Amino acid sequence: MHDAMLLPDALREPVLTEGLVTPGGLDDQVLAHTETMPPRAWFIALAFTGTLMCIGFGFIGYTVATGIGVWGNNSPVFWAFDIINFVFWVGIGHAGTLISAILFLFRMRWRSAIARFAEAMTIFAVMCAGIFPLIHVGRPWLAFWLFPYPNQRALWTNFRSPLLWDVFAVSTYFSVSLMFWYLGLVPDIASMRDRTTNRWKKLAYTALSLGWHGSGSHWQHYEKAYLLLAGLATGLVLSVHSVVSFDFATSVVPGWHMTIFPPYFVAGAIFAGFAMVVLVLVVVRETMNLKNLITVRHLDVMNKVILGMSCLMGYSYAMEGFTAWYSQNAYLHHTFLNIIGGHYAWAGWLTIICNIGIPQLLWFKRCRTNYFWMILVAVSVTVGMWFERFVIIVISLSQDYLPSAWRLYKPTMADFGILLGSFGLFFTLVLLFARVLPVIATSEVKATLSGSQPEHGGRHE
Repeated sequence: MHDAMLLPDALREPVLTEGLVTPGGLDDQVLAHTETMPPRAWFIALAFTGTLMCIGFGFIGYTVATGIGVWGNNSPVFWAFDIINFVFWVGIGHAGTLISAILFLFRMRWRSAIARFAEAMTIFAVMCAGIFPLIHVGRPWLAFWLFPYPNQRALWTNFRSPLLWDVFAVSTYFSVSLMFWYLGLVPDIASMRDRTTNRWKKLAYTALSLGWHGSGSHWQHYEKAYLLLAGLATGLVLSVHSVVSFDFATSVVPGWHMTIFPPYFVAGAIFAGFAMVVLVLVVVRETMNLKNLITVRHLDVMNKVILGMSCLMGYSYAMEGFTAWYSQNAYLHHTFLNIIGGHYAWAGWLTIICNIGIPQLLWFKRCRTNYFWMILVAVSVTVGMWFERFVIIVISLSQDYLPSAWRLYKPTMADFGILLGSFGLFFTLVLLFARVLPVIATSEVKATLSGSQPEHGGRHE
């Protein structure tokens, strides 16, 4: 009889896979997708997302050639779709680091099957986010002026500006997340190296696997480095979107100058990121036949996180209203009334319904484990979190302190084209990743298989 059967139920490790999964079978199931020709549906999806990406880059080229006057930005709404998209995509990237780093430090073993894909989505989302500050400056070929380096033109950056903090925060976050993701890939790339018979693939995998052979010393150094990067990434999860919120909180614009913004932005980032992870994983689970590895339990737990973040967002919205009332600040009071009854009230109510109302369906287990309902919630959260950034930026700027300067904002085709292009770029990268690299960290999942971990003798007694 297996040792695990001698343990009381409370002491047994939960089985995170369904059916009989062996280490060799796991490699065959996951790594086979990188060795075979993708199905026709994959090429159709890639053509669609690639078309959106090309449309977006076409409008970016048009913007650079013509000027940002082709956008709907005006005075006083100088920030619009460009900064909305930047904040949105930075937020999407937070779920991957949370799943990978924070849950790793807390030894949440259920994260193993979904961490790899979440980490990749972090990289791709930050890549999408980085485009918008670059084109927002109007002359992207001079963006290097933002970096503090000695130069004869004496163009020194303003270190007191949160916009400069964004440069450091986002670039650091991207660098650490990229190293964290790549380090986790090394054992799997080594497995791909040992399995392939293609000469050129073997050469590429040999270079990328960094000489990995799975010896005891390799694993020892790997685990130390992984733990160190997880610790660094954990701090960045909290700091990056807090710094992004300082772009707003340190200003004097009514509706922005609020101390709740840092934790509010972090909770919103995790909220939007988990929704995107669920949305993508549902498709990956079905199309790549990974139901026994990405189980209903994984989706159930992630939907519980979304529900918890939805409740936090509801609390934040309520505190914004309470602050506007209790402070007796006429400007803040006016801004809040604009959200629920002004010209853009439709965006305010859409944000509330999508972020607070619809996610309440996840209180019911049937909704947390049914594709239709979880996709409905994930899509609504994605839409709602984008419009939340629209509400924060456009409503606050369109009606500032001086009524004679009030002006409505209307986006142009270029604004919509670049937004669609960013989604096209993100999902194109996701599709390519799903066929080029293993979507599941096989080395981590093997450690969660039944009987893979030796039981302590004291637990048997």
